[in-house]
Amino acid sequence: MNYVVVSSIGAVFMGFFVLFIRMKAANKPTNLRKIILPPFFMSSGALMYFSPQFRLTPMEILEAVIVGMLFSILLIKTSQFEIRDNDIYLKRSKAFIFILVGLLVVRVVLKTILSSTIDIGQLSGMFFLLAFSMIVPWRVAMYRDFKKLHKQLHG
Repeated sequence: MNYVVVSSIGAVFMGFFVLFIRMKAANKPTNLRKIILPPFFMSSGALMYFSPQFRLTPMEILEAVIVGMLFSILLIKTSQFEIRDNDIYLKRSKAFIFILVGLLVVRVVLKTILSSTIDIGQLSGMFFLLAFSMIVPWRVAMYRDFKKLHKQLHG
């Protein structure tokens, strides 16, 4: 149970860190690097699967990927770009804050409930895969939207 509490506290801090970064990002123009790099940096976390304690069954993989992709829809819907001062900016969305906090709450609740039936290692592997399955479609959608605006802006 201690691992669940510690990892949940870590998730809350990470969630607030993401909120802070997102709020700050709205004040600066964005670029493709800022959109593409986070999933690449996060992908190094997949090295955990070399350790047997983090490996998942095919059903756990399917569940994590489906939930992650469903959650990504909320992020995609609240991430929009705009052209300002001849640059492309990520629009601030009040809904994004509530959605991110809501996803964080759902994550902590799910982790608390599932920790009684799923080994902590496998649960960690599932939540990593869920997060990765959430960020990749979100960033792909952001990439496509950015490219459309970039083409509009620069012909």
